[in-house]
Amino acid sequence: MDLGPALILAMWTAGLGAGGGAVAVWRVVGPGYGWLAAGVTAGVGIFVVVAGGGAWAVAGVVAAVVAGVSARRPPVSAAAFAVAALAFVAVAWTDSPLGVAVSGAVMAGGITSEMLLGHWYLVDPRLPRWALFRLTAAGAAGLVVDVVAVGARVASNGIHTDTIFGWAYVALAAMTALLVTGVWFSLREPRYTGVMAATGLAYLAVLTSLGVLVVGRLIGW
Repeated sequence: MDLGPALILAMWTAGLGAGGGAVAVWRVVGPGYGWLAAGVTAGVGIFVVVAGGGAWAVAGVVAAVVAGVSARRPPVSAAAFAVAALAFVAVAWTDSPLGVAVSGAVMAGGITSEMLLGHWYLVDPRLPRWALFRLTAAGAAGLVVDVVAVGARVASNGIHTDTIFGWAYVALAAMTALLVTGVWFSLREPRYTGVMAATGLAYLAVLTSLGVLVVGRLIGW
């Protein structure tokens, strides 16, 4: 596996695209979220292009822009988000096994999308929270699969780097799990402060989940 910026950013961007498409299908918020999600997806996608993502990365950025432009038409926007997600998975797949490319995308994308969508709930606390729960669950599932994949790889081949990276990975994975659990239980708090706390914890979980992506691939491949 060639661990470079394009690989990590491509997994993250694929997850952002998938999250944006899911919210477009669910129609829980207006086009504003579609513009934000598309802008973030395209913005990170540009870095993938600069890092050497190639034609697939360019196609992903174009699809993300289309998703934003068509945000007032959810079916079209969702389809464009899906194309963007698949394009960036293709970028990650060139330097990574498909399974861990997808698990990394689901983990980082689910957590980041929950954080982004949480801002809409801060403006209108009456919005149904099931969408936030689903994105949080997706991030948690991606984390579990990713940790199992990395653990299995390390168990079969051994750690190729200093032991400190192994302990760093365990710490980052554990912290991400704790933060995601905190997001979940904060969302169960019916008052406005529940979403506030969940969004704040999701900010931290985004950072630690990206650390899980980087360190996990350093020690596992």
